[in-house]
Amino acid sequence: MSTLGQENTGTTAVREGYEIDRDALNAWMGENILDYSGPLRIAQFKGGQSNPTYRLASPSGRYVLRRKPPGEILKGAHAVEREARVMAALGETEFPVPRILGLCNEDTVLGTPFFVMEMVEGRIFWDASFPDVGRDQRPAYFGAMNDTLARLHSVDFEAVGLGDYGRPGNYFARQIGRWSKQYLADEEAGRDPEMDALVEWLPRNIPPGDETTIVHGDCRCDNMIFHPTEPRVLAVLDWELSTLGHPLSDFSYNAMMYRMPPHIVPGLRDADLNALNIPTEREYIDDYCRRTRRDGIANWDFYIAFNFFRLAAIFHGIKGRVIRGNASSAQAAERAADFPQLARLAGDAMRACS
Repeated sequence: MSTLGQENTGTTAVREGYEIDRDALNAWMGENILDYSGPLRIAQFKGGQSNPTYRLASPSGRYVLRRKPPGEILKGAHAVEREARVMAALGETEFPVPRILGLCNEDTVLGTPFFVMEMVEGRIFWDASFPDVGRDQRPAYFGAMNDTLARLHSVDFEAVGLGDYGRPGNYFARQIGRWSKQYLADEEAGRDPEMDALVEWLPRNIPPGDETTIVHGDCRCDNMIFHPTEPRVLAVLDWELSTLGHPLSDFSYNAMMYRMPPHIVPGLRDADLNALNIPTEREYIDDYCRRTRRDGIANWDFYIAFNFFRLAAIFHGIKGRVIRGNASSAQAAERAADFPQLARLAGDAMRACS
């Protein structure tokens, strides 16, 4: 949910409660960032509902900083150290990620751990219909997104030093258990009948077969920086939910855009795909299968139900943080309000499996 890139950067003044000690950061960067020179200017990106994200500018260049949010957080959440690790590992391959410039694991500099990465110049599309792209070019942009997922899922995670980045196998069972636990534990955010039904249904309906790859966990068009003029992905952002997992969970999350209302996150629900010259959901699935040499994907609606459930659980957590007063994004209240619709969409996909 980042907001990086040359266009639509979406920066604001640093919000109250998320201020950064400029002098402390300037000193740290002078000691840890190659060729850095101050003084430092700081703005905050509007996105980053989970991990606050900042744009840094100095005479030596422009940078991006991501940090854990202040206040009480759930165990294992907001793991900026993991983001930095996976991006650094993928940076040793040809996969498109920003270059990690420095990581601070301590609380002593800014109060929470953080990392600094390069600022990648390009375009971010906040609308999944790609309205700023010519009609004849849209299939190529969807092909670029599709290819990016297929490339990620082909990376040898052992070879890049990520063999211990997650537990291989039983990904869906573990993820369903994790998000169910977080949903049920956040009593302040309340309960929802659709979510309660999914907590019971999902673990009993996991499709057979197992695979393990690196998974991004939140791969949408607005988490990608595209080339300024070409249908090419220059960088994939926001790796907080990445782990070792099942590639079909990752791909179906990306393809969930076809059923996603556009006011929640970039989605194509009710869009006229033919008029827009956008591949259909089936064509998009077939393209991924061709790129990954699959015969097809059975039980597709399970994967959609799982991903709507997982996203609903994340928004449920945002709702809880709004109630507790430590949500890091100005848009957090809107995300909290969207939670019930996501739960209904997860329930619809669950019922489609019956």
